[in-house]
Amino acid sequence: MGALSLADLEAVDRAVAELRRGGAVVILGTGDKGAALVRAAETVDLWPAPFFTEAGVGPACLVVTGRRAAVLGLTAPSAQAIQLGCNELSPARIRALIDPDVEQPVPPPDVAARGVPASDAGHAAVVLAKIARLLPAVVIAPLADSPELWTRRHGRLSVNAAAIVRYDQDTAGDLRPISEARVPLADSEDTRIISFRPRDGGAEHLAIIIGSPDPAKPVLARLHSECFTGDLLASMRCDCGDQLRGAIASIAKEGGGVLLYLAQEGRGIGLVNKLRAYTLQDRGFDTVDANEQLGFDDDERVYLPAVRMLRVLGFTRVRLLTNNPAKVGALGRHGIEVVERVAHTFPSNAHNWSYLQTKAKRSGHLF
Repeated sequence: MGALSLADLEAVDRAVAELRRGGAVVILGTGDKGAALVRAAETVDLWPAPFFTEAGVGPACLVVTGRRAAVLGLTAPSAQAIQLGCNELSPARIRALIDPDVEQPVPPPDVAARGVPASDAGHAAVVLAKIARLLPAVVIAPLADSPELWTRRHGRLSVNAAAIVRYDQDTAGDLRPISEARVPLADSEDTRIISFRPRDGGAEHLAIIIGSPDPAKPVLARLHSECFTGDLLASMRCDCGDQLRGAIASIAKEGGGVLLYLAQEGRGIGLVNKLRAYTLQDRGFDTVDANEQLGFDDDERVYLPAVRMLRVLGFTRVRLLTNNPAKVGALGRHGIEVVERVAHTFPSNAHNWSYLQTKAKRSGHLF
């Protein structure tokens, strides 16, 4: 299967922008599996009118991820997306079903009784909300016959469900180097930074090249997901800042290597949702449960950008600075040989001890 066309990429990008501003888009299902008008549930307060009032639009329903549905007691977390009841939707009810901060953990009986697997368009709509870094929940209404004609008549954006579902995987591994500069660092004056931009024109990933590593030998490498609070503000809730600065120092001491700084804040859920997860952690949830309360998987990151960057830089064998076996496995599955896992641990503090324990017990991190 070939890469997504530029038209498909543009359609997904425009749909993301439309959802984020509270607008509605049409998602076309695969084959004859129908189409639907979709809005992000999180933006309900931005809508000028209740839900959908156009002719030819069916009753509006709420669609959430299987993770969020499981929190509500509706289904197993393995289900991709669940459509809840379509009766008597209101902003307050939507908030109660998608927002863990609303004190209504169990849906009303009429909603619980109507939880069913979502359509192709419903599943794609939830994926689109994730791409937009919104809460993964949408209000969706089926369209009558001839959805393309309806879309043109009403001046709506449309996007294919298949393009949405493929979007992240298709763009994640398709990066190209854009710019390069020498940037002396406190722990490594001999450092270059190379920026890589994905095919969708989204946030750049960075390769921090320390010294002059030899591609013929296994390179000491670190995959570091950006963390605004830890890396920039020195937050004590995580160990990210320590890991970032410690990796630079370790690589410099070794004589050279590469640190890939990946634009995957909050394990891929984005900064806004990470802050929501922090609020849930303050209420007693651990870092895994907090993500799942919001409707996300415990870790939404993909490592294809790292694989692509390493290949462009000429590195196919690495000694990986990590405590996370998932990173080792991800690189190996895509042809980057991890010849050694190099431990990368730092002392805990009173604010991140529980977080580190959760990473070890529930995510398999090795400390």
